[in-house]
Formats: sequence, structure tokens, C-alpha cells
Amino acid sequence: MAVTAQMVKELREKTGAGMMDCKKALVQTDGDIDAAIDFLREKGLSSASKKADRIAAEGITNILVKGNEAVIYEVNAETDFVAKNEGFQTLVKELGEHLIDTKPATIEEATASTMSNGLTVADHISNAISKIGEKITLRRFEVRTKTDADSFGPYLHMGGRISVLVVLENSTNADAARDIAMHIAALNPKYVSRDEVSADEVEHERKVLTEQALNEGKPENIVAKMVEGRLGKYFEDVCLLDQAFVKNSDQKVRDFAASTGGSVKEFIRYEVGEGIEKREDNFADEVMSQVNKK
Repeated sequence: MAVTAQMVKELREKTGAGMMDCKKALVQTDGDIDAAIDFLREKGLSSASKKADRIAAEGITNILVKGNEAVIYEVNAETDFVAKNEGFQTLVKELGEHLIDTKPATIEEATASTMSNGLTVADHISNAISKIGEKITLRRFEVRTKTDADSFGPYLHMGGRISVLVVLENSTNADAARDIAMHIAALNPKYVSRDEVSADEVEHERKVLTEQALNEGKPENIVAKMVEGRLGKYFEDVCLLDQAFVKNSDQKVRDFAASTGGSVKEFIRYEVGEGIEKREDNFADEVMSQVNKK
């Protein structure tokens, strides 16, 4: 496969590696982006796990809690200015109220459902689009319930640029649940515990770390022991309970949760636009294209 400049650019943005290193990796892997990321990591030229998710779309994430029910959701728009628009903020609140009251199972079910004003969610959003002047979408949501013995930990960062919802089981310490949510917003773990990491993912990481150690010139007889040590560091990066708590680095998150008498059941972390490719038009060219239409 021919390696294009766009492919090199994408790999560079995802890994932070140099342009020539990215081109070489793509050539070596026949243009396979995921394989190229592994290639760069094995050569010690990338920290892909920290840079793989591109933030591309605009809008806001939000959390609404009503007693033992909570909803976390994301509403997207075309520009970051719209998040400050009063009409957009009203729409976000209305959507949250509807989601927590009706608890649809999917986005499709949500957009087809009827709101208290008699309009479907899709039509209500369309009306907002005509007033605000930007494309708006309800991208995703998750509804959670808890018991009276549990706590929700809702946390919004930068006005909803990042939202985290934690369910702290067997503890009514809502402040502690929120502190854990704040930690998750900052460190962005992928899992609650090691039990959630698939065997395939662990084996893949072990393979990458082994190649990395061998490429560093380490003797084969100590590579296996080194790899297990580095796997421990990997788990600290991706598993919430293994991480040092941001408010007390001498304490693991699992120990902080246990000090409240509870345990972290689950968490959901949304970041505006994660995983969505943003249109990359040249602004001057766009203006000229509009001028030329007149």
C-alpha cells in the first residue's frame, strides 16, 4: 500500500513520533495504522496509549442526578462557541431531563421518543438547530441507578468538557465518590480493576513490552522478569484501583474507596468529541469559497 502524507500525519498525531519514523513505520506495516503504532512503541518512539484519542468535535457533556438515578450524556455542535449559547444550554438541560425520565435503551430510541412538549427528540433538536444555526446531535448517553446504600460521584471539568460519573457501592460518602470522579477526569483510566482487562489485551501488551526490552539490548534471560514489572506499570496506567490517588499519592484509589467502607462499582468518563474526526478546512479557503458563490 502506498503511504500517503495524510496517513503519516494521522500516525504522528496519534503517537507524537517524528515524521520520518512514522513514515518508516507505515512502510514496514504496509499502511496498517494500528500495527504502525505498535511498531513505534516497540522501538521506544511512541507513547500511543496517552495520545491515541483525538478530540475533534465540539459541544458539551453533562450529568443529571435525581435521587437514585443519574444520566451522563454528550450533545455535539459544530463550534465551541455554541456551548456558551443560552439556547444550546437550555436544550442540553431539556435533553437530560427527558433521558433520565424516560430511560431509553439506545440513541435511536431516544431520538424517536416524545418529549413533554409533544415533539420527538429529533424534532426538538431540529427546532434548536434552526434557531442556533449549527448542526446539533445527541451523540451518546448512559443511565445508571443505585441503592440508598450507594453514592453517585458526578464531576464536570471545564464546564462539561469532561464529565465523569462514579458509582460508589456500599458507601453514602458522596464527597468521596466525587473525589474519585475528579481523579478519573485527570488520569483517564480505562478500567476499574485488572479483572476487566481482557487476556488478549494483556498478551498484546506483554508482546509489545517484550519486543521493546529486546530492542533495548536487554539480555533474554532477564527480559521476562522486566516485562512483568512493566506490565505492573501498565496496569497502574489503565486500571483505576491500581492508581495513586491524586489527592494523596501515598494512597491507592482502592484504599481510598475502602476507607469510606465502599468500593468503586463502575465509572463512565465522557470527553467532548473523543474519537470523532473534525473537518479540517482551511478557514481562508472557506471564506473565499463563500465569496465566489456570490
